[in-house]
Amino acid sequence: MESFGKEFIKFDTVSSVNVTDVTAPGTYHAHWHNAAEFTVALKDGCVYKINDEVFELEKGDVLLAWPQQIHETVSMLKNGAMFIQFSAVIIENNLDLVSLSRFLHNCKHISAKDYPELTSYISDSIFEIKKIHSSSDSLAETRCKLCIYNILIKISEHVLANINYNLNDESAPDAGWNYIQAACTYIIENSADDISQKDVADHVGLSTFYLSKLFKRYMNMSFPAYLSNIRVQAAAKLLMDKSISITDCAFLAGFQSTTAFNKAFHEITGYSPRDYRKLYR
Repeated sequence: MESFGKEFIKFDTVSSVNVTDVTAPGTYHAHWHNAAEFTVALKDGCVYKINDEVFELEKGDVLLAWPQQIHETVSMLKNGAMFIQFSAVIIENNLDLVSLSRFLHNCKHISAKDYPELTSYISDSIFEIKKIHSSSDSLAETRCKLCIYNILIKISEHVLANINYNLNDESAPDAGWNYIQAACTYIIENSADDISQKDVADHVGLSTFYLSKLFKRYMNMSFPAYLSNIRVQAAAKLLMDKSISITDCAFLAGFQSTTAFNKAFHEITGYSPRDYRKLYR
């Protein structure tokens, strides 16, 4: 394994978008941040870990570490990869992307062998971002964000195309998905409040029973589980501010008790809130 000295990543900062040169460190410890980090492998053999999953990349593969996911560089060959980081705000400003977060966050690795067109598009876009980023263009930030949005659209289309709705009628998902998107949007906007499944069902114009069925069908999880996921994401963001106590993070995110918060947080992240906070970079 090649050894590289001090851990250091060089960024030429442009606001909420950063891009590495190819001298990123050979290893980097487990950490998380409130930014997405998309990596394209330039050589075979780069090894990364996201949460508990280990990925050994082949040339052209794309690795996706989403905001708040714990990730680390296990081993990277010299000049073996490059990546971009961009603020979670770019995703959070678009509720259609946020409503898809349940599926996007599960998409961590895209194989160049299996999806050559998609990985080639993402790779070309990342190199375009690097080119724009290092230019003197006064609109560089906006052009970089436009490239990122196009990448996010391609990844979202990829994710949607591979969702298993468990339905026989291929035309059925459209109408149901519209209800789910409306429900998810309402939950995201009101998760800090003491909302119930009935509140959400009334808002989108469905019965509680039918909304429950749609959640299990389209989201592959129950309404309470989805609400807990959204609240844990909100709490994780609050944990970045060490002046806010962990108890306050729980209640500000919408949890009604610290016991429920600690249980949900550990189930979803694999860490206690205290240990998770220590890994923030």
